[in-house]
Order: sequence, then structure tokens, then C-alpha cells
Amino acid sequence: MTDRDPDGSEMDAIRDALKSASAGGDAGPADTDDGERAGTFLVTHADDASAVLRDVASGQVHTLSSNPGVEEGDAVEGVVAPDPPMNISWQLVDIGERRRIAVEESDEPPTRQSLDVAEGQAVGELVRTERAGSGELHVITVPEDDTARAVADVLDDADARRTHAARLGANRVEVRSAPGVVVVRYMP
Repeated sequence: MTDRDPDGSEMDAIRDALKSASAGGDAGPADTDDGERAGTFLVTHADDASAVLRDVASGQVHTLSSNPGVEEGDAVEGVVAPDPPMNISWQLVDIGERRRIAVEESDEPPTRQSLDVAEGQAVGELVRTERAGSGELHVITVPEDDTARAVADVLDDADARRTHAARLGANRVEVRSAPGVVVVRYMP
């Protein structure tokens, strides 16, 4: 694909808009006197021996000293506690809910509602709207020639999409596109 903008500023602006749309959340985890932290965590890495969790509200990273059965891409609502005596690693001591968050591209085109939103915005602009029922839609206008690259950028940053989905309580992120339009759908 040819790049119409040699310095990449249009695509950089689109990436910045996506990051901004995914940012947010509350003040962070609830701490207890013994160092435990309750919150919603995204599993960013997991193997047989350990796992890495990132708090979706604060961004704080917790490396677990063991893996309690979580997998990369899971959202976990639970409590982490520091491992004594050094308190440099953590344990997941309580799991309230665990769900897998899928991030995928859809063959379906954007809905008429999403296309109508895109018609009224400039290239590089992102508009967030509530999704009927629950969830959220991010409608992004991109240069028509760069639509496939914009979709690839959205899919390549799956952790950011999963983090935002975990904040919303969504279980699935679906990316739809049409020439000049990318829609990221956060759904139950």
C-alpha cells in the first residue's frame, strides 16, 4: 500500500485518537492495609509458571509468582496481594470473575448509524457513541487508501482494546470497516 503522507502524521493522529479513546478509568485499585489491591486486571502475559496482570484503571503492572490458571487476554476481577517477605511479586488471592476478551475483525460492514456518524467528521477524527443495549462504538475516519492499515493498527494493539473492553465490562471487540471508516465495537 502506498503512503499518501510520507511523514505519517495522519496515521499518527489516528493512533493518538485511538489511544486517547482507550484511556480513562477511575482513580485506581482499592488498597487494603495489608497491601492487597482489588480491581479489574488484564492478563498481558501468561505461562505455566507465572502471569503478568495490568490494572485496567491505574495501569499498574503486577507480576504473579505463580499462575492460578489465567491466560493472556483474560480480564479478571479480583484481588492481588504482595508476596512476602520482599513484596516484589504478587499472588492473585481472589477471583470474582474471569472472562476472555476476543478482539477480531468482522466481515460485516459498519452499520448505517456508524456510517452516518462518519459522514459528519473530518479525517483522523474519532467519535465515541453508546451502543444500543450496552457497550460502546468508536467511529474513526481515515484516508480511504489507508483503511486496511488503520484496521491493522487497531488489531495490532489488542491489549489497548482489551483494556478498554474490560473497563466497560465488554467481552468482545469487533472491528468493522468500509473505505475511509473504521468502527471499533465493544460488545457484551
